[in-house]
Amino acid sequence: MTAAAQATASETAAPKIAEEDRLRADLYNFLGLILSRPADQGLIDQCAGLTGDASPIGEAVTTLSKVAKVAKPKAVESEYNRLFIGLGRGELLPYASYYLTGFLNEKPLALLRQDMTARGLARAENVFEPEDNIASLMEMMGAMIVGRFGTPATVGQQKSFFNKHIAPWASHFYSDLEGAKNSVFYAPVGRLGRAFMEIETEAFRMSAE
Repeated sequence: MTAAAQATASETAAPKIAEEDRLRADLYNFLGLILSRPADQGLIDQCAGLTGDASPIGEAVTTLSKVAKVAKPKAVESEYNRLFIGLGRGELLPYASYYLTGFLNEKPLALLRQDMTARGLARAENVFEPEDNIASLMEMMGAMIVGRFGTPATVGQQKSFFNKHIAPWASHFYSDLEGAKNSVFYAPVGRLGRAFMEIETEAFRMSAE
């Protein structure tokens, strides 16, 4: 995986997934990818080719496309480093433990690792940062929806994972990213993530499971 998790079980044949759920998974995976490392020219070009509509997500996509059309990889890398790496630390610390407790590697990470083990997921050997970073959580959610490493998660299972590990802090993070001092290319990414989290939160709230 591109972030901090991989399957510990063998992958199965691709299951049949509803188009709406596949689109949700695609958006989770996109957010996971774009937040996992500085966007290269290929990803910038992909962003530049996106088209949105009048919805909150569509407006964020339109803004991201406009910004991507004039973005350069070196500038995006520099922005990413200022936001997330910095000298000692970046402007933002995109980890559940930090947002929920004020410290890294705390109880939210331990609880996530328990759920990852139960779902046959483990941190990839070549990744060293904590699994509760936003990119990894987006990617895990996308994988669960489509059953990338096994049976697709039920709505109830998705809701449980989302409410435990994403809902308590992700919207706050995306709002911070949107308004961060160093955000230019990543400001509409924050707006997109915030709008998506709001939709997912409401959808899960209304679900019967």
